[in-house]
Amino acid sequence: MELRHIRYFKAVAEEKSFTKAAEQLAIAQPPLSRQIQDLEAELGTTLFLRTPHKVSLTEEGELFLQYANQILDLVNRSEEDVRERKEGLQGTLYIASVEGCGPRLFAEWIAGFGQKHPHVQYNLWNGNTDDVNNRVTKGLCEIAMITAPYNTEEYEVLPVYEEPWVAVIPKGHPLYAEENDPVKPSELLPYDLLIPSRESRKGEIDKWFEGTGHAPVIRGRIAHMMNAYELSLHGVGISIYPASISSLIRDKDVCVREVEHPDAHASYALIWNKNHTLSHVAEEFIAYVKAESEQQMYYA
Repeated sequence: MELRHIRYFKAVAEEKSFTKAAEQLAIAQPPLSRQIQDLEAELGTTLFLRTPHKVSLTEEGELFLQYANQILDLVNRSEEDVRERKEGLQGTLYIASVEGCGPRLFAEWIAGFGQKHPHVQYNLWNGNTDDVNNRVTKGLCEIAMITAPYNTEEYEVLPVYEEPWVAVIPKGHPLYAEENDPVKPSELLPYDLLIPSRESRKGEIDKWFEGTGHAPVIRGRIAHMMNAYELSLHGVGISIYPASISSLIRDKDVCVREVEHPDAHASYALIWNKNHTLSHVAEEFIAYVKAESEQQMYYA
């Protein structure tokens, strides 16, 4: 068995297609099929169930994929370590982040980390928390920032930031206030609200209204901060969003009022998959963020 057999196997397993895997590997399909057949003969078992339109892993294939990932991770780590002894830390760090404070914090960390390790490159992706969780689970990124609640069974969690929830209110609305004083949940009850799309978020916001005898009017669910700002600006409703949305506001057409409730705060954390081996650059980046967080915990 050679490394190319393992790489070819992983490509077919991920693409679920010999044709697509061959394209990814830049080889012809017949040689790829023969290499997989040789691997199956050597292992004495069938790794793939083949149909005219789809390829899927057998139970033995699923098991072998776990070992293949570990082997290739180890090979990559060894290559990185050898290069780094001569040239310094390098590689590409794949990151995903929610909006809000995520882009700013990652920019600060990358700038500081880059001064120590100038050869490291970055691939940064943004989305809502559910999308980011999905990318970490699938191995499309190594490190991510999300908002609470966190899945501590699947992820390692490093708390890094906390900020209040706010109401974004358009000019001319009865709750508009130039002083930006806090607003009570009971004051929001008569009006249409726009809240983040994450499924757990509605239950969290509903709790702010317990004791009032009424439920809030949820007019829309939004996945991105810019949408929240624009919808409120155009009078569609009051957006409920973490305070980082204030960075978008350039005039007095909307006001931002902190929601006055003890549980109305958004907590952020770095996460990474417990079941995936981190690259050396990811480990060093996490260590850097931990050190920075110990010197000064990030609070709005």
